[in-house]
Amino acid sequence: MDRDATADVNAPHSMGTTIIGVTYNGGVILGADSRTSTGLYVANRASDKITQLTDNVYICRSGSAADSQIVSDYVRYFLHQHTIQLGQPATVKVAANLVRLLSYNNKNMLQTGIIVGGWDKYEGGKIYGIPLGGTILEQPFAIGGSGSSYLYGFFDQAWKEGMTKDEAEQLVVKAVSLAIARDGASGGVVRTVTINSEGVTRNFYPGDTLPLWHDEVEAHDSLLDILNASNPEPMST
Repeated sequence: MDRDATADVNAPHSMGTTIIGVTYNGGVILGADSRTSTGLYVANRASDKITQLTDNVYICRSGSAADSQIVSDYVRYFLHQHTIQLGQPATVKVAANLVRLLSYNNKNMLQTGIIVGGWDKYEGGKIYGIPLGGTILEQPFAIGGSGSSYLYGFFDQAWKEGMTKDEAEQLVVKAVSLAIARDGASGGVVRTVTINSEGVTRNFYPGDTLPLWHDEVEAHDSLLDILNASNPEPMST
């Protein structure tokens, strides 16, 4: 293996990433792709970038995988202590401000952008964007990661107030699939998490069920197709 290839393999794990948070009439939906890269190599094609903080609050992680994981671990611990002291679940705003506090106080060392989403009985569904540096922004929708560059115009056109749950879910899946089509650092499957007064619902969309865009070519005769065939023919070299 040459020096450049070795450098890629030993590079820090990065979640190249497309992450999205959307509010709808009754709650929020978080969505993300699943590609984690190490330099130019795909280290994990089915990672889960939507992480639980409490029963009613989740975060989408982008940037350095290690940094975003340690921030979510610390915030989960602090929220657990907070819940014990208050005797009730933490609000989305409290969770988001804890993420903001850690991100801002350690901004010289952390390389991670985070979207916090959840539902509480006081304010309903809320989305907070916390990009590099630790700024906190409450927004009706938030997008992040390398794939977000391709989505700003799409959201300007497609976003609307008062969407139903199904409309919001379709918007998130469509947006992530569009970013996967353009962004080499995004790929794999699409995962979504819906949070509302009834609880949390996770959905999974395999890569081969996503719509194809632009010049994308449908995969066929892959190794999995050959292995799953009833009478696989031997591969020739």
